[in-house]
Amino acid sequence: MNRKRLIPIAALLVAAIAASLWLRRDGGGEHYTGFVEGEERVLRAEVSGRVLEVAFAEGDAVAPGAVVVRLDPAEIVAKIASKQRELEVLEAQIRRQDEQIALTDVTWQRDVATREAELRQTQAQSQLAAVTHERQSQLAKQGVASPQRLDESRSARDASGSAVDRARDVLARTRAMEGEIALAKRQLEVLQGQLALSRAQLAELEVLRAKYEVRAPATATVVQAQLVWPGELAQPGTALVSVLDPSDKYVQIYVPVADASRVRVGSRVAIELDSEPGRRVPGQVVFVADQANFTPEKIETRSDRLGQVYRAKVRILEGVERFQPGTEGNVYLLDGDASTASAATPDSR
Repeated sequence: MNRKRLIPIAALLVAAIAASLWLRRDGGGEHYTGFVEGEERVLRAEVSGRVLEVAFAEGDAVAPGAVVVRLDPAEIVAKIASKQRELEVLEAQIRRQDEQIALTDVTWQRDVATREAELRQTQAQSQLAAVTHERQSQLAKQGVASPQRLDESRSARDASGSAVDRARDVLARTRAMEGEIALAKRQLEVLQGQLALSRAQLAELEVLRAKYEVRAPATATVVQAQLVWPGELAQPGTALVSVLDPSDKYVQIYVPVADASRVRVGSRVAIELDSEPGRRVPGQVVFVADQANFTPEKIETRSDRLGQVYRAKVRILEGVERFQPGTEGNVYLLDGDASTASAATPDSR
């Protein structure tokens, strides 16, 4: 190819570049090509179970906290019923043990009081017998008391002493029953601990049963995709339904390094979608990446991808429900002097 033919081709290329630059300023200023994104939330199963119902179809509006998917809770319901019966048995055992301890304690205290009274009585009798024997001994030495009376007093003294020993032994055995009562109380504490543990396990099962009803987030959403159908088996982590908050959408743009000083968090912009040409909606930059990266292939031409850009998010300030994720459009800067901006991202690839 000779130089004469190259000159017209070069002129055409220059004209094309100039036309593209003019198009980027079309509509009153430089702009960045962006696309609408939404924070899609995927609702997943936390337990295993067969899907009984999917309450909402694709496109349905879902109220905050509504039950979206129901899984078969038969297994967990059976475990809860078994645990409830176990609680009933433990509660009955605790009532019986408590009543037995109360009865035993009252009886023991009464027996101890009785045995203490008997000991005091025998001690008094023993003391009287000892005094009587001592008196008879003195009288016997004086020749006043007969040997028979002395022997009788000695026998009474010895018998009353033995009675005191027996009373002390009975009182000691009666008091020893306090250990049995303490043991019964410890057994009661063990039963109460088992009851508390079973109640905690029942509470855990109730929490687990609640997971068989998969609920929507605590904000109004719209179903984007139904990922399971009734009859299918869901495992923990299985994606069930994806939903999108209609108000939680933004426009993502990529800002060339040269424009980084102009596009900052808080910058005001105007958004014009390809689906509604001529209609601009106010927006505001709410995020700019700290580090630059290479421009994604989805947005830029091959030559522009050789440069680096900062990813930024633009919050939609008006009519956010009308923005559909995936829609592309232009984002125009309203702050600062647009004439000082570097070349904006081209619309075409």
